[in-house]
Amino acid sequence: MQLTTLGCWAPYPQPSGACSGYLLQEGGRSLLIDTGNGVLSRMLQHIEIKELDAILISHLHPDHLMDIYSLRHAIEAANLEGRMKRVVPLFLPTGPVEDFNRIKGFTKAFDLQIIDELPASREVNVAGFTVTFTPGKHNLPVYSISVTGSKRFVYSGDTAYNQELIKLASGADLFLCEASGLDKDAEYLKENHLTARQAGELAKAAGVKRLMITHFYPEYALSQLQSQAEQGFGQSVELAREGATVTL
Repeated sequence: MQLTTLGCWAPYPQPSGACSGYLLQEGGRSLLIDTGNGVLSRMLQHIEIKELDAILISHLHPDHLMDIYSLRHAIEAANLEGRMKRVVPLFLPTGPVEDFNRIKGFTKAFDLQIIDELPASREVNVAGFTVTFTPGKHNLPVYSISVTGSKRFVYSGDTAYNQELIKLASGADLFLCEASGLDKDAEYLKENHLTARQAGELAKAAGVKRLMITHFYPEYALSQLQSQAEQGFGQSVELAREGATVTL
């Protein structure tokens, strides 16, 4: 199982960067997790549109969503031109309703799968992977995501510290966790996001094997975020790097 970071910035990218987007691959199968600004062009450096098996959207904030509109056109064009002959499963929550209502009409590109309406366990088979969605703590509906293949990958999405995420991430081979700020930002972020130190503390409580932090405020030095995450985790922490691929 391999993870490629397509974008890691929030709420806007650094020059030539992209917002949240990650490509998870194993055995010729490809999942795109989040579609923030600039993600599609980065994805196309690794796979063709026809190779995309499914899209998982943690929540409908622009820095995790905006390239879904470009993806819609790319998939529709590929079908129209005969480069592919199917729509792509798209898993997403329903709110905010105005964003959801726009996307639900894109039936020529996507097979819409509403996370809120999945069975109580919110565990489904997606392209041969076992995918579990767990509600997070944010200012609109958000889901943390676990993907199990030969290894287990867990993505926090945007969320404040919560016990359900600790349970979901328990023992993960790789935990990709948002680290939206420094210690000084804790009060400002407390209802919606994690600081880097809190990401480390949460990962330690979950007993994950590896922690990679992401969702970086573009004006901060990544070395500071990494240092505070390592203090919380008690061991080395990886940084999400655009274009970099890691093996779980």
